[in-house]
Amino acid sequence: MRVNTAAMNDRIIDTSSMEPVVAAPRIGDVAPDFMARTTQGTLTLSALRGQWVLLFSHPADFTPVCTSEFIAFAQAASQFADMNCALIGLSVDSLPAHLAWVEAIRERFDIRIPFPVVEDPSMAIARAYGMLDATARNSATVRCVYMIDPQGIVRATTCYPMTVGRSVVELLRLLAALQRVDEGDALTPEGWTPGKKVVLPTVQTQDAVTQAGPSWFMCLKPDQRQ
Repeated sequence: MRVNTAAMNDRIIDTSSMEPVVAAPRIGDVAPDFMARTTQGTLTLSALRGQWVLLFSHPADFTPVCTSEFIAFAQAASQFADMNCALIGLSVDSLPAHLAWVEAIRERFDIRIPFPVVEDPSMAIARAYGMLDATARNSATVRCVYMIDPQGIVRATTCYPMTVGRSVVELLRLLAALQRVDEGDALTPEGWTPGKKVVLPTVQTQDAVTQAGPSWFMCLKPDQRQ
């Protein structure tokens, strides 16, 4: 896969700095590295190389939509783990606020949050990843997701407004699709889930078009890798 490397990708973000980063990482960029405190101790993003990472931001602790998402992520955590994917939450709230919130979720809903939640009070990470809501009157982060592959490359992104919750089921599907296409022999069509037909890569010669027939531009086939 072609990698778009930017100068910021070779440094660890200084989480004590308020300096903004101009461009958020795009698909194909190296994910900006950072070291920060979390609910499970200090975390360095690059230390997770070798596995997939789902980095997701939320607007604020103790908010209803965020709470529903965290419960859903916690309930699906074993599925992500089975797919070699680490979950990392983040907001600009402080570590004490994160700790109080995850404990409140445990006490009220009997759900333990098994993944680290990163504090980002300086907004350095949020700025580097383009997570801040430019229309908000405060420093709340929107619901961004960065799917990062085992080499540290951003492979997919999503961004929802603060008012709309994300679908954990869709994020699991997206992860499965990315892992499938990495095998190199197929693409995944709309709504693909494991076990469904895949799409052959587009043919590149006139002879191949003739051989493939009228549906040469979208050839489905049973997925033999499942």
